[in-house]
Amino acid sequence: MKELKDYVRTIPDFPKPGIMFRDVTTVVQDPDGLKLAVDSMQALVDDLDYDVVAGAEARGFIFGTVIAYNKHKSFVLIRKKGKLPCETVEASYALEYGTATIEMHKDAIKPGQRVLIVDDLIATGGTIKAMIDLVEQCGGVVAGVLVLMELKGLNGREFLKGYRLDSALAYEGK
Repeated sequence: MKELKDYVRTIPDFPKPGIMFRDVTTVVQDPDGLKLAVDSMQALVDDLDYDVVAGAEARGFIFGTVIAYNKHKSFVLIRKKGKLPCETVEASYALEYGTATIEMHKDAIKPGQRVLIVDDLIATGGTIKAMIDLVEQCGGVVAGVLVLMELKGLNGREFLKGYRLDSALAYEGK
């Protein structure tokens, strides 16, 4: 039987030299890989009390929606700026070359709701910190952050100190 890490394709020097790109597409393209990924992620938060699952487009939608469905929770979409039709809250974060802004419907999370944030990967932690900011702007409480993969060499865990972070896979490098 294959392990979860066996489903992740690693592409050296992408998108630039020195980067080991961890490709999630090979996980979700295989039914056994997808099942193992979701089951592994869910098992990490079995002890966690949460009301809502939130995830950012696009890969956070994949894992977050399935987990929300399995646990009979609602799912909140976090999207790139300008993609949501109702009143939103927004948060910006740094990219390698510039900034990006994400949004969430202002009424998606009620004050006091406990939110599990789900994504495919944590690198520097910028995107996840922006998601945390959105939840907190609405009065939600971040119960935890759950990712499939963690790139330990980029110190995202340290950037999110004070928040529970669970990862199904951890890679030492970048």
